[in-house]
Amino acid sequence: MFERIDPRSPTPIYAQIAERVRVAVASGELRAGDGLPSVRALATRLRVNPATVVQAYRDLEREGIVEMKQGAGTYVADVPADTRARERSAAAKRLVRELLASAARLGIHRDDLRKALTSELEDRK
Repeated sequence: MFERIDPRSPTPIYAQIAERVRVAVASGELRAGDGLPSVRALATRLRVNPATVVQAYRDLEREGIVEMKQGAGTYVADVPADTRARERSAAAKRLVRELLASAARLGIHRDDLRKALTSELEDRK
């Protein structure tokens, strides 16, 4: 789940961690009651300061996505279906913005991008 954390990204690592958890919960990859890696284990795995992981987990706790239990770990909260749906929609919008930004850098016109996207979506039916 945390394979796509990029230390060179302009997005802070704690925000990337939190985003991955949000997407995993929204998609059903993580379900209520599932445990997240311990702060120490995830910090070691990602080679970051444990405070970075704590910040991500605290942000997620404030949003009601996880529950931190002192001495027991961090677990996915029971997130309502409408919240998961909103997060999926927000994630889709972020992906589209990233795609549009990448296309602009490459000089790809909107119409060409639209055709390519339509073609790929049709191929996956």
